[in-house]
Amino acid sequence: MRSRQLRDLHAASFDRAADIYDASRPTYPAEAVGWLLDGVEGPVLDLGAGTGKLTAAIVERGREVAAVDPSPEMLRVLRERLPGVDAREGAAERIPSADDAFGLVVVAQAWHWVDADRAVPEVARVLRPGGRLGLIWNERDESVGWVRELGELMDAGSAAFDDEADPVVPPPFGPLERHETRWVQALTVDGLLDLARSRSYFITKDPDAQAAVIQSLRRLAREHPDLAGRDIIELPYVTRSYRATLHG
Repeated sequence: MRSRQLRDLHAASFDRAADIYDASRPTYPAEAVGWLLDGVEGPVLDLGAGTGKLTAAIVERGREVAAVDPSPEMLRVLRERLPGVDAREGAAERIPSADDAFGLVVVAQAWHWVDADRAVPEVARVLRPGGRLGLIWNERDESVGWVRELGELMDAGSAAFDDEADPVVPPPFGPLERHETRWVQALTVDGLLDLARSRSYFITKDPDAQAAVIQSLRRLAREHPDLAGRDIIELPYVTRSYRATLHG
């Protein structure tokens, strides 16, 4: 089992790559966002909001949204994009919000970083009775051969932290519902390299190891028969979404 200290080190690394994270990471498909929001009233909290990828998608639907993230640099980018959003430093284990403030708390690409034993009571505290927790992950579809090779090269020598198993959300939340959406992100080769540069296990490598990863990815894009000669690469994703309702 990975240590909490190692997870915290990787989670904190995003502060060093906020702009490249924002430029390269995909947004979330409209179908998945709609499923998380369906049937929920009241303000929404985007917890672990990062640069505001999911925040923006919810704002576009006319919902009132607040954002919390531990990274000042990630929040800087979010505030530049969404100046009307109340964005505060904090974490899932210490949410800087009042009790019963939200109808929905969403966590995008971040639940695997949190200490669930401490985070679940905090999320329950800021939710209204009958409110909902929504979790969402974009994951590369590694059932596709070249995407599997891409993942192996991007993660070379590292332990990835994006958990493939369904998350565990204990009481006072009810059972988890699950939803999947398949879609593609269009990228240039440079965009694909930036996607690698935005990953925690790339950011925390030494410069020589980073250079080796980039070189191997350039070779993949140049030589793989499914990619060679393409100006635009379509990277397939499976977006996993989950929701659970707060009892009471």
